[in-house]
Amino acid sequence: MSNSCVSTQGLVAVITGGASGLGLATAERLVGQGASAVLLDLPSSAGEAQAQKLGKSCVFAPADVTSEKDVQAALSLAKEKFGRVDVAVNCAGIAVAIKTYNLKKSQAHTLEDFQRVLNVNLMGTFNVIRLVAGEMGQNEPDQGGQRGVIISTASVAAFEGQVCRPIWHPSADHSPREGTQLLGQPGSLPQPTG
Repeated sequence: MSNSCVSTQGLVAVITGGASGLGLATAERLVGQGASAVLLDLPSSAGEAQAQKLGKSCVFAPADVTSEKDVQAALSLAKEKFGRVDVAVNCAGIAVAIKTYNLKKSQAHTLEDFQRVLNVNLMGTFNVIRLVAGEMGQNEPDQGGQRGVIISTASVAAFEGQVCRPIWHPSADHSPREGTQLLGQPGSLPQPTG
């Protein structure tokens, strides 16, 4: 694989968590550099207003990342509006700020909250990856033989634990340098430091 950067001009990106935070910042950057963007976020989000602000190169796809039907509808919208999907950026994520066990309240972190975070942050991310990979597989390979790229973001909490956060979360309030990983790139994962 080449080490050179590819221009974002003309690319079509689907961005989860695209209505705010890191997802919105990613969409703003990509659209500003000539790409088209589909903001995939919850129906209750400000996605429609944000897409309108970004102009004709952006649309909103109301969706829950844990729903196969919703994600498929977002991908269909991307193909209908822009013809294909070249890039997926996973920024959707939730966090629950509760201690594993609160001694003062004699209260354990609920399994329901833990499961909800796992469903959105892990299963939702995987759901998008598996479905967008199928869409990208239909693209013609570029000069380097690539059909698309999937980027999943994570918080620094993936590597450094935080009080009241027993599990990491890809969060929209952290910069991309704190945990962006390119899937399928040799050497892209952090190496143990001893």
